[in-house]
Amino acid sequence: MAENNILARLDGIEGRFKEISTLITDPSVIADQKRYVRLSKEYKDLEKLLAVTRGYRRSLQQLDEAKAMLNDADDELRELAKAEVDNLTARIPELEEEIKLLLIPEDPEDDRNAIVEIRGGTGGDEAALFAGDLFRMYVKYCEARGWKVQVSSESPGAAGGFKEIVFTVSGEKVYGTLKYESGVHRVQRVPATETQGRVHTSAASVAVLPEAEPFDVEINEGEIKWDTFRSGGAGGQNVNKVESGVRLRYHWRNPNTGEVQEILIECTETRDQPKNKERALARLRTFIYDKEHQKYIDDIASRRKTMVSTGDRSAKIRTYNYPQGRVTDHRIGYTMYNLQAFVDGDIQEVIDALIVAENAEKLKEAEL
Repeated sequence: MAENNILARLDGIEGRFKEISTLITDPSVIADQKRYVRLSKEYKDLEKLLAVTRGYRRSLQQLDEAKAMLNDADDELRELAKAEVDNLTARIPELEEEIKLLLIPEDPEDDRNAIVEIRGGTGGDEAALFAGDLFRMYVKYCEARGWKVQVSSESPGAAGGFKEIVFTVSGEKVYGTLKYESGVHRVQRVPATETQGRVHTSAASVAVLPEAEPFDVEINEGEIKWDTFRSGGAGGQNVNKVESGVRLRYHWRNPNTGEVQEILIECTETRDQPKNKERALARLRTFIYDKEHQKYIDDIASRRKTMVSTGDRSAKIRTYNYPQGRVTDHRIGYTMYNLQAFVDGDIQEVIDALIVAENAEKLKEAEL
């Protein structure tokens, strides 16, 4: 991207920033929560870009001043000017690359919290155990990031782990980070139930959905049918005595297909029935939001070659090979030999590699 082209685009962005600065103080905009949230997010993103822009403009100016000093009669000043020119000549392309990435439109859902669903797949008891290992891996990763994890529902496996577990992760840019985990995860190891020492291959699927805000979807709460039931599980005086678990049924018409579907959601996360209702409603909103935006997701997927973060939940994305201590991400052909640290939550390295691969693809698509 030529310097003049960058500056021309930045001029337009600075104008947009001033416009938004005025809009977000307008009482009519503040009253429209959906618009206000969208503009506030755009303001924050542009603020970050303009901080880099100021450094870029300052560096260009300093380069011109340093070049002018190269003809100075003073030898010492000329040496200082030459060092400054060399330094800025190397720094300016780095700033241009940073600006290019910041000019790429972010997925508007990246800042959202995420609802994560892990399900044991092929492999019986071993698949459920692996699903439990994945859940533990994500919990440790989230704890290291300072994110909050809340389990919404779980179905334990017969030998441990989970047939299915659903949980919400809250924090900064959660969905934008965890969305790369959607897909089929495969494990190759000797199961705890194996007596012959043979390596088995099992799988678990992970779906990461952006959590919907209340104003993202319209739900007629009067049409929701609620049931309550007694929570199961070990411990606690109110287990099987107090009906704190909730179950909702809702008939929803898909606006893309016209099909009517009954949605069934259970929540036993807390011993407080109102809180469980609130969380069941949050899952209902997210489910509908995900379905209504599937066409948008499919359109993105059709334009991408690497399928790095398209939300394709049927694609095999990663293999955890215990005999070799190896983790391989198949989307970018990335292999690490630190399996134990990885399953203990140290997964940032592969997420960073996926982000780099996706950004490279976006740059190519945008022809910046």
